Amino acid sequence: MNKTVLITGASSGIGKAAAIYFAERGWNVAATMRSPEKETELQKHALIKTFRLDVTDNLSIKSCTAEVLRVFGSVDVLVNNAGYGATGIFEKSAPEDIYNQFNTNVFGLMQMTREMLPHFREKRSGMIVNVSSIAGLVTFPMYSVYNSSKWAVEGFTEGLQFELRQLNIRLKLVEPGAIKTEFHGRSMVSFNNQDIGGYGDYDKRVEVFMKKADKMAPGPEVVAKTIYKAATDNSWKLRYPSGAQARMVSVMRRIVPVTMFRYLTGKLMASGLVR
Repeated sequence: MNKTVLITGASSGIGKAAAIYFAERGWNVAATMRSPEKETELQKHALIKTFRLDVTDNLSIKSCTAEVLRVFGSVDVLVNNAGYGATGIFEKSAPEDIYNQFNTNVFGLMQMTREMLPHFREKRSGMIVNVSSIAGLVTFPMYSVYNSSKWAVEGFTEGLQFELRQLNIRLKLVEPGAIKTEFHGRSMVSFNNQDIGGYGDYDKRVEVFMKKADKMAPGPEVVAKTIYKAATDNSWKLRYPSGAQARMVSVMRRIVPVTMFRYLTGKLMASGLVR
């Protein structure tokens, strides 16, 4: 009998790549997104079914999970992938910018997890894969709000692992580095609420760095492979860095003194890689 995975944020990028990767390996896939009627590529796969889901809407979460369980009967793995990045000078942000960031990246992930736990608890088995980021391990200039949302995901997942181990429910963290997706397009929001002096062209130089990093980044298929690896690993291993950049940063964070690491990160990103 085929196993079933429920993936949030499957309309593009990592989520879509993961849906295809699982289906190609014989899994039933519940690919969720806000506008499934606009999705055509995934519907070509016999093992993929699309479902409407807005992770910021609790009623949508309840309706979607109930429908997925009705269609497939059971879910073996939940992949919490839905998310976006809010970037820019923090002082330029508005309260709603911060709330919206956490509502999607953290609160939506928590509510999806809460909604699936009774099913996993009843089965005495289940896997929850939370897609985090190296931004949940290290901080970057102009990413303070996004960083904090991913650090919250890291802390939530690590803490929840203690609670759920006795129920045989495993938790995994997949931590991608820079990935060539639409993240810095449709999945990125910049703070432009007010014109504030004193920062010079700092934000522009950091933006240059990020765009150059994106050009050198691998595609979302790399992360899809890591998600699948985590989802099929029956060990209690928690963290799975994805991509060479993420693995390098993860190692450097452990072996390079914190002061030096922060100094190098700040200098490198503020330079735009052109100085």
